[in-house]
Amino acid sequence: MINQIDTVLYTGKTHTTGGRDGQSKSSDARLAIKLSPPGSSGSGTNPEQLLAAGWSACFIGAMGKAAVALKVTLPSDVAVDTEIDLGKTENAFFLQARLNVSLPGLDPAVARAVVDAAHQTCPYSKATRGNIDVEINLA
Repeated sequence: MINQIDTVLYTGKTHTTGGRDGQSKSSDARLAIKLSPPGSSGSGTNPEQLLAAGWSACFIGAMGKAAVALKVTLPSDVAVDTEIDLGKTENAFFLQARLNVSLPGLDPAVARAVVDAAHQTCPYSKATRGNIDVEINLA
């Protein structure tokens, strides 16, 4: 089922050339990066790292909203270490992900409730749900 957006809040725009050996820049010039294939000695980043960074940032925001709803305070040193694997099965390429969440000082049951709620509301989690394998671990 595809959800329709009623109100667009923001549109990120980039122009990319050269694929995994290229470059990408945003329409507002705040992002200008070189791209390199994963595991290469190239000087740029790769799409898997970009997905990991974006998902981590979004997930922290979703945990903040979940914490408010659950009436708890997130620790100031909350962190998410996201790993995106690019893999292959026969002739097809696939992704899988692990979000390793650190919520120091929170009771483990409360931390799990925050993480579970965030995974239900984070747009990146929604976009990947049912499409790739995702593990959410509490560190």
